[in-house]
Amino acid sequence: MKALVTGASGFIGSRLAAALVARGAEVRVLHRGGSRLEALEDLPVQRVVGDVLDAESVGRAVVGCDVVFHVAAISSYWRSTSAAVYQVNVGGTRNVLAACRAAGVGRIVYTSSVAAVGVPPDGTVATEEHPFDAFSAGWPYADSKRRAEDEVRRAVAGGQWAVIVNPAAVVGAGDRNLISGSMILELARRPLPAIPPGGLCLADVDAVVAGHLSAAEVGRSGERYILGGENLTHREMAAIVTRIAGRPLPRRTIPPQALGPFATVVDAYNRVSRRTPTLNGIQVRLSARHLYYDSEKAVRELDYRILPFAQAAEKAYAWYREHGFLA
Repeated sequence: MKALVTGASGFIGSRLAAALVARGAEVRVLHRGGSRLEALEDLPVQRVVGDVLDAESVGRAVVGCDVVFHVAAISSYWRSTSAAVYQVNVGGTRNVLAACRAAGVGRIVYTSSVAAVGVPPDGTVATEEHPFDAFSAGWPYADSKRRAEDEVRRAVAGGQWAVIVNPAAVVGAGDRNLISGSMILELARRPLPAIPPGGLCLADVDAVVAGHLSAAEVGRSGERYILGGENLTHREMAAIVTRIAGRPLPRRTIPPQALGPFATVVDAYNRVSRRTPTLNGIQVRLSARHLYYDSEKAVRELDYRILPFAQAAEKAYAWYREHGFLA
């Protein structure tokens, strides 16, 4: 099997490329010229320099491939502009689908996000059928991933074989770009005064990678599959991480009513600051919500495994310590 992974210099993409190599696949990766490639340096993969926004380079990358895993996206949306998020996440997906159609690629697995499913009302757990909500429609990252899924569905309607996978907050060894790993680092580096009141669905990267592989093999074309894990409050998550790191568990919980005004302040600061944002108002507002998702469909159809968050956190902490992130 010959497989292409876009976004292979990132967290999920690099781990997926490694898993494909371990399975004996011939692996090709598409990466930008300026990408950091530490995650790929020991992998016997064919590298194609290009960009999902450059249709010509995408066309070169997909030729001869049996399956394409389209993982490339702007996930750290708080560090980017809304225009760039839409351009890469939607326009890049459109380019990959067009190139695969022209090259006759048999199978495509698109890496979306639970953000594209939407934010469930508190007290509920969202499935793949959850209606996309107004809050998420105003969140550029979530809306861009939803629109990218629409591109995939149109391609499927036109005869292409494609599956959508929706990872939750992904944790484990190798998150160099600190997408979800920043939560672990903040709790491990220093005692924190308080934690937010909401919660998250936390997925082990090894389970998520296995879910991608299963989706390519046994997934149903046109379907979406939530690749989640344990649904934990921020306090439950913090208790696990602080135990691993030997830090005290924050005693206080931030009052939900304080997060709205704080989000406004954060956004105002980001508008005038010349620094790359480390946080934005959407993240602050989301921290008050219980972002819980149900992976039962993936468990049933993809033989997806729900791995414990503690296991993923231990691997992430050990990796960060080994690579100097905790200094």
